[in-house]
Amino acid sequence: MADPRVPGAEDAVELPCGETIRYGDLDLGMRELECACGATHGVVMDVHPPDRFLPEFLVDVLREAIETTSEEMPEFGTPHLLGVVLEEFPDRVVAIDASDNAEVGYALAWVTDFDSRRLHEILVELVVELMEHAVSHAEDDDALREFERQMTDFDVAEFVDRYRAERDIEIDDPYQ
Repeated sequence: MADPRVPGAEDAVELPCGETIRYGDLDLGMRELECACGATHGVVMDVHPPDRFLPEFLVDVLREAIETTSEEMPEFGTPHLLGVVLEEFPDRVVAIDASDNAEVGYALAWVTDFDSRRLHEILVELVVELMEHAVSHAEDDDALREFERQMTDFDVAEFVDRYRAERDIEIDDPYQ
């Protein structure tokens, strides 16, 4: 039998900055949280598609190339991307499991010590590292050299600027 909830009581989590928020403080449209600490924290939820950060064709390639071990999330997606960020920055990302709280509208959420733009850059950098690692295992020196050559011309900040502009995310929008 499920434990009864106390009316009005909500689950809470401590953010990387030390402030505490209630699960209900996050809503599905949020991309950033203006925190009482004065910082802006990036917010991602399981319901946000991975193409929030990466072009759809690349998401499709990642889905084909990466086998997941999760029965609950068999297809590569946003939770896997944020898992990579969490692994790289364990003290700067808080994962929220709200799967038992039907009132909030999401099952998983992540709040980062970075704003949403910096989080976007970090995700792209980590995916590029993942791709380079995969190419290095292909045992094709020409492909690895070509990938590395292309990556010397790749500017993460410029990519993020262009991608966010294409996605119609306005700089003044607090939910970017």
